[in-house]
Amino acid sequence: MNTSNPPSESGGCTDNEPGYRQVCWRCRRPIALCLCPEKPPMETATRIVLLMHPMEWKREKCNTGRLTTLNLANSEILPGLAFDDNPRYRELTRDPTKYCMLLYPGPAAYDLSAGAFPVAKLENRQLVVFLIDSTWACAKSILRASPALLDLPCVKFTPKVASRYVIKRQPKAEYLSTIEAVHELLLALEGAGVDTYPDKERLLASFYAMRDYQIECLESKPNPRWIGKPPPTQS
Repeated sequence: MNTSNPPSESGGCTDNEPGYRQVCWRCRRPIALCLCPEKPPMETATRIVLLMHPMEWKREKCNTGRLTTLNLANSEILPGLAFDDNPRYRELTRDPTKYCMLLYPGPAAYDLSAGAFPVAKLENRQLVVFLIDSTWACAKSILRASPALLDLPCVKFTPKVASRYVIKRQPKAEYLSTIEAVHELLLALEGAGVDTYPDKERLLASFYAMRDYQIECLESKPNPRWIGKPPPTQS
């Protein structure tokens, strides 16, 4: 993580007007706490597309979705609520060279953890996986506003570990933050022989840096959403 001298504007950080704290425009954190990766973004065959709720897009200084796209070259964020008519969403889903799926645990979803993936349907097309990046409550509003999402073939997996985001309460034990979900997805896709995951520590290292800073802040100013247990072993 870049915690030393900030890079130039082309590298992601910029100076603000005098009297204001300098902020990195890429990760949206103070420059002294910049989480932009020092290494070039990691390459994957699968394209990861985060459908980010407007509240997540506008309010969060540095959410785990942004950390994900900073570390993955083949990824992007689409902010919005209704995606059926979103130009970029339509471009991707109508591209004959791409096979689009939604990460969603529906009853008909292909279970990567059970070795189920329609490899034959790829037909040399690029796999594109959409993920809803939002709070659990707001994710439902995206699905209501974007009914075509559930017309996509869905994929799911069983997380290998519970969420490491110990400062937030999860509605269910298997729920993960966005960056953890992408990490588990890439592991599962590699296990299914669909993709390779070259640096399996990178996404989690970025996540730990953000989480541990938040824990330090909570220790000085407790938040009632923190469940109060120590972080899990970073393995």
